[in-house]
Amino acid sequence: MAIPSSTAASSALGESKPRVFTAVIFFAVLAMGLLFTAYSLMHDMHDFGTVVTTWTPFLLLGVALLIALGFEFVNGFHDTANAVATVIYTNSLPAHFAVVWSGCFNFLGVLLSSGAVAFGIIALLPVELILQVGSSAGFAMIFALLIAAILWNLGTWWLGLPASSSHTLIGSIIGVGVANALMHGRDGTSGVDWSQATKIGYALLVSPLVGFFFAALLLLALRLLVKNRELYKAPKGNSPPPWWIRGLLILTCTGVSFAHGSNDGQKGMGLIMLILVGTLPMAYALNRTMPADQALQFAAVAEVTQQALVRSSPQPAPADPRHTLSEYVRTKQATPDVVPSLAALAGNIGTEVKAYGSLAKVPAEAMGNVRNDMYLSSETIRLMDKDKVGNFDADTQGKVQLFKQQIDGATRFIPLWVKIVVAIALGLGTMVGWKRIVVTVGEKIGKTHMTYAQGASAEMVAMLTIGAADMYGLPVSTTHVLSSGVAGTMVANGGGLQMRTIRNLMMAWVLTLPAAILLSGSLYWLFTKIF
Repeated sequence: MAIPSSTAASSALGESKPRVFTAVIFFAVLAMGLLFTAYSLMHDMHDFGTVVTTWTPFLLLGVALLIALGFEFVNGFHDTANAVATVIYTNSLPAHFAVVWSGCFNFLGVLLSSGAVAFGIIALLPVELILQVGSSAGFAMIFALLIAAILWNLGTWWLGLPASSSHTLIGSIIGVGVANALMHGRDGTSGVDWSQATKIGYALLVSPLVGFFFAALLLLALRLLVKNRELYKAPKGNSPPPWWIRGLLILTCTGVSFAHGSNDGQKGMGLIMLILVGTLPMAYALNRTMPADQALQFAAVAEVTQQALVRSSPQPAPADPRHTLSEYVRTKQATPDVVPSLAALAGNIGTEVKAYGSLAKVPAEAMGNVRNDMYLSSETIRLMDKDKVGNFDADTQGKVQLFKQQIDGATRFIPLWVKIVVAIALGLGTMVGWKRIVVTVGEKIGKTHMTYAQGASAEMVAMLTIGAADMYGLPVSTTHVLSSGVAGTMVANGGGLQMRTIRNLMMAWVLTLPAAILLSGSLYWLFTKIF
């Protein structure tokens, strides 16, 4: 069976240009999204009494937000094209309708996301830059990693290569961390949380293998269990598949789109929250919507945790516990002062919150310090738990983990308006520029036309894999999972692969990380000189 001719492919993708009405709707939604962003920022500034002394930080904020939303926009048409390729090439949905449908469910996926992936990404960044994200170096970090990711994504999209936006962003973050360490006279390897990077790297490495083998196994299982021959045939002309097959394909496309929004949308959200914390700490450094009674409970938990830590390690805390914990988080080398320092910082946090009565009453000049103390405490507890530092008994360990939950609730939050604007950017991005990647997935991976069973198998495995990764807070690549799933079904079906495309995909996979590291590291050095 031959791959579809250019005429048939063009028919599947739709030759008609987008109508004027569609373009009007697109730009109207874009304008509303930007206006909604500006309104939300002004509303929050007014509610929390932010005093404007100079407009320079707000100009930087505007540029940073546009770049972050631009990353999600590019992510939309770069990654989500994978979700619609199967329904388009099996004639289950018309091309333009499929893209709009996918965009809507990307939107819903972002809105209903948990936030775990967002803060997992942030944990890769250098701790000193997170604690000073509003500084010139902090802005240089944000600009460098986002612009590097956008440039690489656009380059691979132009070549029609389904490279991974997740892979690119993580490479950009590592590049900034390495460059920051080298610029401060340290070993480049000290600029990254390699344990977290390794955890994410395993997810990115294993997920394509999961896509390949499980999609192939699912197709073979379908052949054994479902004897309907229609399922294993390629589409004839422009005729749609039988209704039950069509429903299955649309369902899996919907699931992949939703899972992609839920997982990939969070990456932009985490970086946007860093930008907001750095420029408007009064409004975004702490979760000021936390009720006063919950804040008092928070203070009580902090006090109890301090007492438990003091009993566990009664030696006096150093003069500067923040410095001790910062060095521990940066180097991952525990010293005897770590536990006393954590006890002292927990006590300081509890005292401050209790004195103010609620997070909403923390004054502007103290907001950044309170948040940094909470962030340092949370990261210290995470590393201590991972490295088994402290050898706490069950009671102390329980109190420490409860304290971490409380401070994460106060610092790791995402306002609804941030989710909405990221959802708009990702959804609109899905609706443009999708054709290059769709052609690669639909025509250039296998030697034969995609059958209904192949499309459903690849989409089902991608949907479940990405959904599972989202539950565990792991960023995975929609691109890698789905394209490898398509390749797996082609092998299982005996149709064979187009090795030129496979080589290009493998080359993009291999080059993405070093290219993103080099590009973002160079941009970070350049931007620190400019700023």
